[in-house]
Parts: sequence; C-alpha cells; structure tokens
Amino acid sequence: MRRVAVISLHTSPLLQPGSGDSGGMNVYVREIVSSLSQAGLDCTTYTRADREGLPSEVQVEPNHKVVYIEAGPYHLPKEALPEIVDEFTDRVLEHLAANGGADAVHANYWLSGLAAHRIKHELDIPFISTFHTLARVKSEGGDPEPGWRDRAEAELINCADAICVSCAEEEQQFRRLYGDPQGLIEIVAPGVEHAFFAPGEQSGARAALDLPTDVPVLLFVGRIQPLKGPDVAIRAVHALGRRDALLLIVGGASGSSGDGEFERAHQLVDELGLHDQVRFVPPQPHHILSTFYRAADVVIVPSRSESFGLVALEAAACGVPVVASAVGGLQSLVDHGETGFLLSERNPVVFAKAIAQILDDSMLAAGMSSSAATKASSYTWGFAAARLRRLYTDLTSRQLVLGE
Repeated sequence: MRRVAVISLHTSPLLQPGSGDSGGMNVYVREIVSSLSQAGLDCTTYTRADREGLPSEVQVEPNHKVVYIEAGPYHLPKEALPEIVDEFTDRVLEHLAANGGADAVHANYWLSGLAAHRIKHELDIPFISTFHTLARVKSEGGDPEPGWRDRAEAELINCADAICVSCAEEEQQFRRLYGDPQGLIEIVAPGVEHAFFAPGEQSGARAALDLPTDVPVLLFVGRIQPLKGPDVAIRAVHALGRRDALLLIVGGASGSSGDGEFERAHQLVDELGLHDQVRFVPPQPHHILSTFYRAADVVIVPSRSESFGLVALEAAACGVPVVASAVGGLQSLVDHGETGFLLSERNPVVFAKAIAQILDDSMLAAGMSSSAATKASSYTWGFAAARLRRLYTDLTSRQLVLGE
C-alpha cells in the first residue's frame, strides 16, 4: 500500500468549515489525510473546482496534495452534482493514469462514492467508503432525502470493500437500517488536534472575543440549517429565563435554502425578544474555534442526526460540558451526567433544564469539564490514521467485493 486516492467531490478539504457545504467532513478529510501522509502514504484528494481561479493542484505537505477537477459549471448547487459525476470521474481517472495510479480509493460522502465505485472497477483496486451521512439516517431524523439517493447508497454499500463508521452506535444504526454488507465495517473514530483544542483560561478567551466575564455564555457551532437545530438553541435560551445569558451562534447559511434558514433564525430572535442575548458570528477559521469553546460555559448540539459530532468532541477537548441530542455518534462522545447531558427530546424546555443544571452547580460543571477533557484526550487523528492504514493493507490481501 503506497498510494491512496481520496475522493471529496462536493467540497474541498481546504475550505473553511461552517457555511455552504463545508463542515465537519472537511475537517475530517483534511486531518485524516494529513496524518496518513505523515505516516508515509502518498495521498491525493480529488475535489471539484467549484469556482474560477483555483489552482489545478495544491501541495499541502509532503505526500499530501489536493487536485481540483474541472467538471461542469462552477457554481452548481449540490442537488445538480449527480449530473457531473461521470465527467468528474473521467478527469480523476486521467490524472491517476498520468501519475502512477492508486492502490486504493477512499470516498467521502455518497456523491464521491459514485465516482469511487467506477474507479474501483476500472483500476481493480479496493473501494472504501465513509458516508458521513446516509439517506435513511437523515430520514429517521426528519430530513428525508430523494429515493434515488437511497438507491444509489444501497448500490455503493453492496459493492464497497469496506465501510468506515465513527463509533459502535453508528455501526449498530447502519446494520439496523442496511443489514450486513458484503464488505467490512470498520470503526474509525475521528480525532481532534489537541495542540489547538485544549482547556484554557475562560477569562482570557472572553477577553480575546470581547465578551463579558460575568454572564453565562452558551455556544452553538455549526451551519445554519434545520438538521443542526439552531432554532432549538435559540428557543432554549428563551426557556432558560435568564436575562443575563448570552448565546453565540457561530456559523453561516448552508444549502439551497440556507439564506432562508438564516433569515428565519434572525426572525426567531426578534419574535422571542432576544436581541441582547443572541449574537450571530460568521464562520471562523477552524483553529480559532478553540477560543470560542474556552469562552463558553456550555456547548449546545441539538442536531436531528449526527454521524459523529466533531463540535462535541472539540468542545470536550477544551473542557466544556456539552448538552446534545442523543443521536448517532453524539451518544459515544457525551457521557450523560459525567461530561454533559444527552437528551432524547429536542425540546427547548428540556435543553434549558439541562443547561440550567450546569450553570447553577459549579461543582457539577467543574467535574464535567475535567471528565470531558480526559475523555477527549483518547481521540487523535494519528490513531484514526493508524486504523485506516491497517484497513487499507488488509484489503489489498482480500478478494474484492463484486456486488450483486
């Protein structure tokens, strides 16, 4: 195993997460590929050129480059990307042919899987998929996807040599919804960059962000879209009933209806009379988020579904209790009553009660802070990359899954 082709068709790992189609997956691809390259694998990430002026290649570090593939008009909505998958795949195959090929192809998200599936059969190499989100999982959470996406994912699952999930909870959910695949299921938990995300002085973080030092600060980090639940966070502040509480919402509009969702969030703040208690902060460079985490008393993650929940892990690494929905990977990241609270209801009143418990009990908050940082310390990108390297090597000695 020497060369790995990583596919991230719809979004570049070099984009700043927090708006558009850029989020935790971008961080995952960037960091995991960086760790793989530092371990000696030659990794090339292929992504679509979505705007003018992009370089054809970016050498991120030794053994790690990003290649921008010209496929279709630049400013295509995500919903139109299936139409250009064949063109994208043609260009990736051309680049691989001219640059020594690959020993494995690893797709991130189902659109990338469509390309990787064909690359597998044309080059006779293992196909690994990390879906990040799945249609049936989103549907269960109240965000239905088109039937053709579900059918496409089922075909990819049927032919993948390995499917990576983030935790045991996600594996159980996968098997319940899709059955046992022909290929392997491998748990590869994402990591956190502890050089940036670590406990720090709250007062210093607040001073850096020009925040008051004597009020409760709540934090929501994520794209402004229904799936992430910013409305739940806003309503929870209202239900909390504390006029001194301040909610920071760090993130931008996402998806075709993103601007409308962003406007609705502002309207909700107006309706609830929370003008002085909610601040909207534009997406921040990833490493700067650590300052926001350290400034917070509680991080709120009210997602409808979440394959992993990188925000919860980064918050924990900074020693901040998390109040989160009990869905997907969040169930593995938050130990209920020890590092935060997991809630089965996405009810703002229920969220407010959990937040109040932490704010009103300094001993509880301190204990959760310490436990969260300890738990997060075991999650590293180096360990994730080691799991992937073993998986890649294992697959090269197995017969390829042929599908049905």
